[in-house]
Amino acid sequence: MHASADLCARPAADLARAIAARELSAVEVMEAHLARIDQVNPAVNAIVTLLPDEARRGAEAADAAVARGDALGPLHGLPVAHKDLTWTKGIRTTFGCRAFEHFVPDEDALIVERLRSAGAITIGKTNTPELGAGSQTFNAVFGATRNPYDTTKTCGGSSGGAAVALATGMLPIADGSDLGGSLRNPAGFCNVVGFRPSPGRVPIWPSQAAWFPMGVQGPMARNVTDVALVLSAIAGPDPRAPISLPEPGTVFGRPLDGDMDGIRVAWSRDLGGLPVDPRVRAVIDAERGTFERLGCVVEDAEPDMNGVAEVFRVWRAWYFEACYGTLLDEHRELLKDTVIWNIEEGRRLSGPRLGEAARAWSALLDRVRRFFERYEFLVLPVSQVPPFDVDQPYVTEIDGVKMETYLDWMSSCAHISVLGLPAISVPCGFTGDGLPVGVQIVGRQHDDLGALRLAYAFEQVNGAGRRRPPIEDLARSESA
Repeated sequence: MHASADLCARPAADLARAIAARELSAVEVMEAHLARIDQVNPAVNAIVTLLPDEARRGAEAADAAVARGDALGPLHGLPVAHKDLTWTKGIRTTFGCRAFEHFVPDEDALIVERLRSAGAITIGKTNTPELGAGSQTFNAVFGATRNPYDTTKTCGGSSGGAAVALATGMLPIADGSDLGGSLRNPAGFCNVVGFRPSPGRVPIWPSQAAWFPMGVQGPMARNVTDVALVLSAIAGPDPRAPISLPEPGTVFGRPLDGDMDGIRVAWSRDLGGLPVDPRVRAVIDAERGTFERLGCVVEDAEPDMNGVAEVFRVWRAWYFEACYGTLLDEHRELLKDTVIWNIEEGRRLSGPRLGEAARAWSALLDRVRRFFERYEFLVLPVSQVPPFDVDQPYVTEIDGVKMETYLDWMSSCAHISVLGLPAISVPCGFTGDGLPVGVQIVGRQHDDLGALRLAYAFEQVNGAGRRRPPIEDLARSESA
């Protein structure tokens, strides 16, 4: 019998291989993760809907499939929980919002369909801020999710529950979504890996803005190899998503190791003047030499990001009004103030302002395209601050610079979202007081595999991702 703690620490790819080879049973793996959830989740509040009976039945069915010699998917027998923004048939899906507190979808989202088709077993749902708004995971339905490295701090968001569940070994893989940084920020805050793929790489359905390229769904895991494994199962075209890309997900099953010698990397400390907390800057700066030791040619450079803040603010406001305007009309009293503000920002938009934002966006994309003719990758901080107080809704000041809105403190991620490029958050190091810091690697248009490969190479040398939170302390804090 394998120790439960060992199973919860093993990479997802290793678990899937062992289940397929009958070295482990899916039931054994499931029981280990359910035990870890029981041990740790009360202290961090990451998994907000848990389905132990259904998960056990799924594990038994997975073992029966192995015994029959059935063809197995790449995620066969692995527990997974879905972000509580994602439709799950017959499973409560609240969006972290009181207006949907009892909503149960009658269909699965496309990403859930694909995870299940690949053999993953749904264990529950992970916490998210209300309607995914804000990179701090708290809501009026389930409360706040806490950072496992320091439970007085936030885990980030909006895929915060997923990041914490991964970091603490409650899950080996997870899904998430990202409009302004929601796959990358919580990964950076929790010392795991979050990948924002190219728009259309992972088709989104259902969607109220099917052609909108800024919001994406993608994978999270504890290492880059496992992220690529999940991406291989969820990527690929689908006629329900009009911007889906044509390449099959199997592309991401290729080996990630490779020669980085001579690859040109643009090194940006602040993406054109964004305020960055000195603690974050120190951790990131210390790892520039890692990229150089890999053989990369690292130069101080960044694209001309003029106008990006307005583009992001305008089109996010448009998106919020398009998706949630009716909700505001019907349930204003059930929405938090920042969501109301963002929807109303959308209602204040004029035709000329949208036109100007569209022109600015097009010009920005052309400048960035030219920039990436010289550089293969852009490297910068994931977040401008380390994890902050869990009771603080959002950051209001960074290094003496006041933030105007609840969005501004995450510009290092949000501004990258506007570019439509693949971007990955990889563990980089820790502040002096033990808080995780992530590095963000941005690839060329549609070069998702290239971004994964550089992230993998960095991960192998850096090693920060191997440091896990104090599980026994978390369990003791709850029992006390």
